[in-house]
Amino acid sequence: MKVLFLTITLGLITALQAQDPLFFPSENENIIGTWYVKAVVADKDLPKEKRPKKVFPLTVTALDGGDLEAMVTFMKGGQCHEKRVVMHQTEEPGRYSAHGGKRHVYILDLPVKDHHIFYCEGQLGGKAIRMAKLVGINPDMSLEALEEFKKFTERKGLPQDNIIMPVQTGQGAPGPHSSPRATPPGPSVLQDMEGAPAS
Repeated sequence: MKVLFLTITLGLITALQAQDPLFFPSENENIIGTWYVKAVVADKDLPKEKRPKKVFPLTVTALDGGDLEAMVTFMKGGQCHEKRVVMHQTEEPGRYSAHGGKRHVYILDLPVKDHHIFYCEGQLGGKAIRMAKLVGINPDMSLEALEEFKKFTERKGLPQDNIIMPVQTGQGAPGPHSSPRATPPGPSVLQDMEGAPAS
């Protein structure tokens, strides 16, 4: 009986590790602060004019009950605008719901230090969309993190040809894990957390 229990337990652990052995749900305290968007990919091919060419950092803050708020800045009509997205914690670690449950955001740790993936599934304009963003605590691109991001997005079936690496711009407020370092301010176009182009 003990052998059967041990076999089943080891089999279950192996199956769970095989699902996504490199990516684990982030703990809230690991994601609080200012993050630079280094790469973006969606399963829908966005028109060139809607693709983010430049992006501001995004800031994540903790709310009561384990919920998070993401604040993004984007340019519209030549002026800076801020958008706040509240992500409600679910029972599944690392999974949040937004926009009344219409979108689900997964925040995953990468094996590369100080990098995470924001992965979103939901509806946009009545159509299903999936999107992933690679974020890090500084604006410099980590080739190792980019490689892990590509592995993750390939496993999720996101088209590798759609990966965009926007230019960092603007200055985010320093979070608990980041310094005030930022790239020079300038205009930008940014997609919100769930992939809707800023318009």
